Amino acid sequence: MPSLLRPALASVGLFTLLLGLAYPLAITGAAQAAFPARADGSLVTRDGRVIGSALVGQAFTSARYLQGRPSVVGYDAAGSGASNLGPLNAELIAETSDRAAAWRAATGSAEVPGDAVTASASGLDPHISPANALAQARRIAAARGADIEQVRAVIADHVEGRTFGVLGQPRVNVLRTNLALDAAIAPEQPAPQ
Repeated sequence: MPSLLRPALASVGLFTLLLGLAYPLAITGAAQAAFPARADGSLVTRDGRVIGSALVGQAFTSARYLQGRPSVVGYDAAGSGASNLGPLNAELIAETSDRAAAWRAATGSAEVPGDAVTASASGLDPHISPANALAQARRIAAARGADIEQVRAVIADHVEGRTFGVLGQPRVNVLRTNLALDAAIAPEQPAPQ
């Protein structure tokens, strides 16, 4: 029995070091060398302070800022996930109807973009559709005391195209656009909240 135990423990030790330590360190080192910003989580800084990630949505409640998609997890990455309610579920229908009514009241727009009232699968989507962003321009301009065309121009400058020209849909990164709104319209204001 001891003759079998020794090679088994040696194999466990070797593979633990190789696959549990050496391989992750090598991949982390390669990622840091090739894509340092991405490897660190695509962090966004302002005045030398990290204020978020370009890849993770966060709640913006002020009328001065673009507001992201609804989040069933309250933008808490620890509980990332969807509600898993089907399209005919009465709770989802009521929730979406309430969000649509609130959207119409806040924007004065009869058109309600789907991503303005439905949560993303992760609950942490950092992007919204250009239609959703542009529909918020009137509210943002009024809250900032700015010209609506100036707000629309900032939003238009931050529309990201399809990945590789074919994957996904055009989108607007909420955090980056909010920072651009501050820079273009009211640079003296505090960081987005």
